Amino acid sequence: MSLPATQRRGRVGGPPDDPPRRARTRRRRIPAKRWFPYVLLVPALLAELAVHVIPMLVGVWMSVQQVNQFTLRNWTRAPFIGLDNFALAARLSSPAGQQLLRSFTTTVVFTVLVVVLCWLLGLAAAVALQKPFPGRGVLRTLFLVPFALPVFTAVITWRFMLQRDTGLVNRVLVDGLGLFDDKPFWLVGPNSFVSLVVVMVWRVWPYAFLTITAGLQSIPDELYEVAEMDGAGPWQQLRRVTLPMLRPVNRVLLLVLFLWSFNDFTVPYTLFGAAAPPDADVLSVHIYQSSFVTWNFGLGSAMSVLVLAFLLVASAIYMLFSGRRAEHA
Repeated sequence: MSLPATQRRGRVGGPPDDPPRRARTRRRRIPAKRWFPYVLLVPALLAELAVHVIPMLVGVWMSVQQVNQFTLRNWTRAPFIGLDNFALAARLSSPAGQQLLRSFTTTVVFTVLVVVLCWLLGLAAAVALQKPFPGRGVLRTLFLVPFALPVFTAVITWRFMLQRDTGLVNRVLVDGLGLFDDKPFWLVGPNSFVSLVVVMVWRVWPYAFLTITAGLQSIPDELYEVAEMDGAGPWQQLRRVTLPMLRPVNRVLLLVLFLWSFNDFTVPYTLFGAAAPPDADVLSVHIYQSSFVTWNFGLGSAMSVLVLAFLLVASAIYMLFSGRRAEHA
């Protein structure tokens, strides 16, 4: 009497082959594989909730409460005042509205200058160091030093260098080169805005250089060889080859530089302290002063929510227009 093939294989090579059981086991493993990536994301999601989402929601809640020096002791039971803080911040006839508008204008000008200068410097340095030559690696490393240094260490060094009487900047410009008759102030007055732009550009432009350098590595050399055969010079190659090929990189890079510059708090706070000069009163420091100096946390939270809404709208418009332009390119 002969046995079925499955039973014969089971007696010779081990346990009998059971296709239904294997199918059930496979079905149990498939959901496990499907959920495993989500399990790996849980720590990151919890950190995001703890660091960003929950504080942001608390800030939104505080923006509709009267949280000031009188109610701060029991701030969870502060009176609900609705949109009064938003109305006070947006009312241009009030001192708070006028100061916020001036700070917003200063921040926009500061952001535009920083983004443009960082992108130009990064592009120029990346293109100049695109072709190999002796010492290229050393120059690339030196260019990345400002971005690699801790922010506080780098900016506090600039603060010492920009001191009027003992700073290195005035020692070079006034005593060495004789460009000024008298030593100017760099941390107060109109020059404070120039100092803030210079320090921020010095700090951030290596990131633009690094990003554009990475983008240049993806451009085939054959495109430049064909351009040279067609008689294109360096400027034509930059316009016709480099910039169009870098468009996806620049799209992300400009958005990141815009958000970093607009939101940056560490550089102006370390450079000027809690009381920034009016000419360098960017929004991040202005909101800090409204919250932690005047103890009006409700008004400061309302300003933060308005800034968040502006950044979301500006980023969405930028992504929409840049995406359409990329589709038509």
